[in-house]
Amino acid sequence: MSTTRFPEGFVWGVSTSAYQIEGATTEDGRGPSIWDVFPGGRNGDPACDHYRRHGDDVRLMKDLGMAAYRFSVSWPRVMPTGRGRVNGPGLDFYDRLVDELLAAGIAPYATLYHWDLPQALEDEGGWTSRDTAHRFADYARAVHDRLGDRVGTWFTINEPWVAAFLGYGAGVHAPGRRSAAEAFTAAHHMLLAHGLGLEALRSAGVGRAGIVLNLSPVLTPGQLGDLDARPSEEDAAAVARIDALNNRQFLEPVLRGRYPADLLALVERTAGLGHVHDGDLDLIGRPIDLLGVNYYTPTAVQARPGAAADPAFPGSEDVLFCSVPTAVTAMGWPIVPSGLTLLLRRLSREYPETEMMITENGADFVDVLTADGIHDVERTSFIEEHLRALRVALEEGAKVRGYLVWSLLDCVEWADGYRRKFGLVHVDLETQRRRLKDSALWYRDVIARNGLPDGRTRRPTLETVAARAGVSRATVSRVVNGEASVSAEARDAVLRAVRELGYVPNAAARSLVTRRTDTVALVLSEPRHGGDALIAAIVRYVTSMLEGAGKQITLMLADTADSRRRVIQHVEARQADGVVLLPPDDHGPLAERLARTGVPVVLLGRPAVASLVPHVDVDDAGGAAAATAHLLGRGRRRIGMVCGPTDLVAVQDRLAGHRDALREAGLRPLLALAGLDRESGAAAAGRLLSDHPELDALFATSDDLAIGALRAARDLGRRVPEDLAIAGFGDIDAASCTTPALTTVRVPVEDQALALARLMLSRLDGRHAGPVVLPARLVVRDST
Repeated sequence: MSTTRFPEGFVWGVSTSAYQIEGATTEDGRGPSIWDVFPGGRNGDPACDHYRRHGDDVRLMKDLGMAAYRFSVSWPRVMPTGRGRVNGPGLDFYDRLVDELLAAGIAPYATLYHWDLPQALEDEGGWTSRDTAHRFADYARAVHDRLGDRVGTWFTINEPWVAAFLGYGAGVHAPGRRSAAEAFTAAHHMLLAHGLGLEALRSAGVGRAGIVLNLSPVLTPGQLGDLDARPSEEDAAAVARIDALNNRQFLEPVLRGRYPADLLALVERTAGLGHVHDGDLDLIGRPIDLLGVNYYTPTAVQARPGAAADPAFPGSEDVLFCSVPTAVTAMGWPIVPSGLTLLLRRLSREYPETEMMITENGADFVDVLTADGIHDVERTSFIEEHLRALRVALEEGAKVRGYLVWSLLDCVEWADGYRRKFGLVHVDLETQRRRLKDSALWYRDVIARNGLPDGRTRRPTLETVAARAGVSRATVSRVVNGEASVSAEARDAVLRAVRELGYVPNAAARSLVTRRTDTVALVLSEPRHGGDALIAAIVRYVTSMLEGAGKQITLMLADTADSRRRVIQHVEARQADGVVLLPPDDHGPLAERLARTGVPVVLLGRPAVASLVPHVDVDDAGGAAAATAHLLGRGRRRIGMVCGPTDLVAVQDRLAGHRDALREAGLRPLLALAGLDRESGAAAAGRLLSDHPELDALFATSDDLAIGALRAARDLGRRVPEDLAIAGFGDIDAASCTTPALTTVRVPVEDQALALARLMLSRLDGRHAGPVVLPARLVVRDST
């Protein structure tokens, strides 16, 4: 076998899921799913209208040479309430789809659950209820009864980690719950559903069945750069813990019939083990025929004492999730093809008897629609490099039987809606017209030759187009930017070269005409509420990321009237391509004045007045509500608030979140206004506690105020947390060093920097950009 060829019989295809493409959510008896009800869902939009247009989509797959199509069956379409009555018209759709696939010579691969739980079952507890696993087995039998004579390969559950920990732990996916204990319980019940579903399929005679897991190699940042690097003992322990949560929590029960001991300790501490019954693991661990592997990116972590646990990884306290210094997709996921080789090498070593299939691999990129096609070079390159990584693993002996691209169509990317583009085929959401991207045509050729081209896909450059057209780089740039000064002959030559090469203009091409400086001004106002550490960190991270994207940074102060005037003059003179404005308060008229220059501006923090200027903010209201709910959950019913200056937007939002949480509990807020420093926090807390000695908890709108409250409590003889629980906001360095250590709400500094840099780059590329609101995370320590 050559280095570009794949084994004979290697299966090429694509994957989709029912909720993301079918539409028709209320037709032919389909019941609502948790994604139809979830606030981040589509609420009945037509998606890709695959329900009506599946015939056209099957013909597309046939024309592209696909050998396999992995689709998911919609549980609420088959059983509208998740149990009992089977909906005949819903199954009729899958009948038609399977028949059309077989007629086109495409093997149907059915996935029974891809996250669209019937809402009726969620109302009864969802995946936290053991009964849901048994209802899944009934549903599996019903689907097999209709399709089993024609579907040869079955997958039970798709990515239980995502469904459990993003849906029940972090709350960013349906059903939107936020409970670490419920996430672990849901994960186990999904595995139990796999075991019961597999048993139902086996009893019906199915000979080829498995499960699909999203797997990710977990490494330290140092190992990403050098696989031979030896991490410290602390970093190695962090890697092992996240690997247990993300990978071994599912691999070991399915392939070995047991949970890892280090995982069980985390589960027992968080959720107990009462949901794991005798005999469960025997069911879960029954042999499978095929392991579906979904790979997108690795996970980088290192030990960081005091780091808050990520809600998606309960038990991950003292672990820092690190950014990966490499190119990223439009979704921000690092592009590391070698991670696929590492993953398959590991699976082959630890589970050598297991046959595998890559059931999802693909990327979201911003596609540019042109008159002569969609030249998505980045997506083609992404798939090609991952296939080369897969080819290395095959050469080493990995038992990988096929590769399925995610995805056939641009579709609904769950809570991210329609803005993500993973498809080989573009879908116009207004007309539902399908258009093949260049990546689809390239993939068609790979399938036809059962292998990769000898040369790698490369993006045509400005110089390439200029050489093909026989003109200068500046002439190409003028044509790209629509200048009228170019002769008709030169214009025709450039456009012909653009079409032939599939060239997509980039910032370099535009800069020759627009006189871009490739410089971004990082403008600092005067911090007002102890934000020095935040600002320093964001300056460091934003500068690093923008410089990594080829931008120069000009640091400017805007702390006086004269300095603000100089900033405006600098930008008006087009000495900067964009402006990042810090910190998150008191932007004043500067932001709007800069926005009127026509130069892209992004802000850190929500402006006080509604604005069209894109900004990055933290969910201050949600963080305050979480801290207040935590105090209520600890049985505290008499909660006072030490509130910073209410002219600050962040304080306004934190006050609103606190009030909302109290209102839901039938309580009223009790406030004491303070300034910015610890002394004012101590004074305000002292007044509250003296006037209201019955208080059993205090929430402060900043950690400095909370540290002052700790001092006031000590001076008044109140014991923390026995007599009085105290929580803050910000997770400054001192918060973990107080006595007792302070419960607080962590503001994600690195995530803010990443979002600011991405927002700036999006604006520089001319893309629409809206506000970005990042979740704040509760950090529970001894003070509560």
